[in-house]
Order: sequence, then structure tokens, then C-alpha cells
Amino acid sequence: MIFSKVATDMNTKIQNDEQMTVDIELNDGKNVTCAVLIVLTVKEKDYIVLLPLDENGQNNDGNVWFYEFILKSEDAEPELGYIDDDDEYEAVADAFDEYLDDVEFDELIEADPEE
Repeated sequence: MIFSKVATDMNTKIQNDEQMTVDIELNDGKNVTCAVLIVLTVKEKDYIVLLPLDENGQNNDGNVWFYEFILKSEDAEPELGYIDDDDEYEAVADAFDEYLDDVEFDELIEADPEE
């Protein structure tokens, strides 16, 4: 797994001029480049939300992947861990849904013509 940049700001949307990506090797040996959407903290653990991209850098199905985000030290390269527990996965999915709701609400407020 190769990170193009290291996420350092936990529990916030990663904002910069370049799209942060990570390359993941799947079990079948295929490499997939994913856009990093956000790193969330749920129950004192960090999780990363990835958007898999096709060979053109696009995602047409809207599916996202959740992984545990493991940063052993500031000098170490981040690692991704599988989420095997269904309850843990649901908690991360719920946190991401809340994040999406907040983003949509923020965009509505920013677009308010009365401001």
C-alpha cells in the first residue's frame, strides 16, 4: 500500500489542492487506486474512508471502502486493517453517514442567498 501523502489531521475532512490517494493491492493481486475521503475516529479508533477509482480516476458506482487506519508513530507509514466485526463496521458506516449529512447541511448553509 502506498500513500501519496500521509493523513495527519484525524477526524476531519482532508483538504488540500491535490487529491490524496492510496494504492491498495487486493487479494487477487489487482491494484486499485482509491481517493481518501476522510479519516474518522469512532470509539477511540481511527478509520479511513476510501473511494475506489477506475483507470480514468473516476468512481461511477458511489461505493466506498472502510478500513481501520493504523498510525503506529508519526514517522511510520500508515497501515490499513480489515474491519471483521459487523458491529464495528456498522458504527463506522453510521459515522460516515453523519459526516455526509453534516457536509450536505454545511453546503446548504453556504449556498443560502440571504447571507
